[in-house]
Amino acid sequence: MTRPGPATDDEPRPAPPDTPDGGQISAADMMDRATEAAAFMKALAHEGRMMILCHLSDGEKTVSELEQLLGQRQAAVSQQLARLRAEGLVSCRRDGKARQYSVSDPRAAEVVGLMYRLFCAG
Repeated sequence: MTRPGPATDDEPRPAPPDTPDGGQISAADMMDRATEAAAFMKALAHEGRMMILCHLSDGEKTVSELEQLLGQRQAAVSQQLARLRAEGLVSCRRDGKARQYSVSDPRAAEVVGLMYRLFCAG
């Protein structure tokens, strides 16, 4: 099997992706988006955070509920929730003394759904 190399002058080069309005995205904008996408994927690239997002995809949960579902201690769950909140992927609301956590970024919900279909669905 040969590895694809750089395109030569006689080979067509892929066109930059189209923007929603049908235009093409500039190389600088594409780099900005690649940087944003890499940061997004880094936030998801942890088993504990991915599991939290999977469980939150079913609806709001408290830290105590997540502790039981994950079989982890409160400190570990809270640490991962803090990272997910800092990245804007989850949000929380007060419900009496408890805090209810939910997925707040639709992109995260979509990626978690895709990962579930690829890796967990039978």
